[in-house]
Amino acid sequence: MTYQEPLLNGHALIHGHRIATGIHGAGTPLVLVHGTPAHSIIWRELVPLFVDAGFHVHLYDLLGFGRSERPVDADTSVAAQMTLLAALLDHWQLPTTHLFGHDIGGAIALRLAFGHAARLRSLSIADAPSYDSWPSPTWKHMRDEFAGCALMPASEHRSTMARQLGMAVFHKDRMQGELLRSYLEPLCGVVGQPSFYQHQVAHYNGCYTMDFAEKLPYLKMPVQILWGRQDEWQPVAYAHRLQRDISGASLHLFDEAGHFLMEDAPLPVAAQVIAFVHHTERNRP
Repeated sequence: MTYQEPLLNGHALIHGHRIATGIHGAGTPLVLVHGTPAHSIIWRELVPLFVDAGFHVHLYDLLGFGRSERPVDADTSVAAQMTLLAALLDHWQLPTTHLFGHDIGGAIALRLAFGHAARLRSLSIADAPSYDSWPSPTWKHMRDEFAGCALMPASEHRSTMARQLGMAVFHKDRMQGELLRSYLEPLCGVVGQPSFYQHQVAHYNGCYTMDFAEKLPYLKMPVQILWGRQDEWQPVAYAHRLQRDISGASLHLFDEAGHFLMEDAPLPVAAQVIAFVHHTERNRP
């Protein structure tokens, strides 16, 4: 399938803030929640596959990310993003949906599952920060040194972000050229750079995931965990820990895939999500 429509094709006003959104296809609802340092571009190869599979795909840029509003005074933490996601589901008129969250999008999705379990038909999480797994050492340094003031020179910031994004993939040749520029564009410049430190880096904090051990065993919905074996930011040991703590959860590891496993292995990842959603739909009460 050649998909010509832009990933983000609309907007929503949620809690007074403009959120860039995209809706594609028809059929079974599936909501996608990206992570950091990313935006909706990370779904570009999966959305056409999901549409072909008969899914009504909804995606968006998190508040403070990508093409969504960059407010100077709004909370953009994992907890606040979860509240925004619940309101966005209301806006989309999705009483229930399948949910797929990557990176902090996975942590946001899990927190939504804790508080709004009845709204989720199934949950897929990929390479999500959990327990005490984040921030990784390089991100912790950036948070502690620059989150409060974003004083890093623009050229140094850009090269640092290029290096960090290179760590996110196993196939290093993918994160170059136009794709790298597309990832960097919302993170750099007079708006993007300070926004990145304010809306993303400043909230790299394990306080939003330290309670997972006590809450995960109570999840009752179908859950699958997807992980890149070569993830340099979220070690695969945390994937196994999540599987142990979530009753009935399945775990799927992808070879030659890093933290951005949708870049390294888009077709296998999409196939696994499609199979999981279809299986869940067939077995719904």
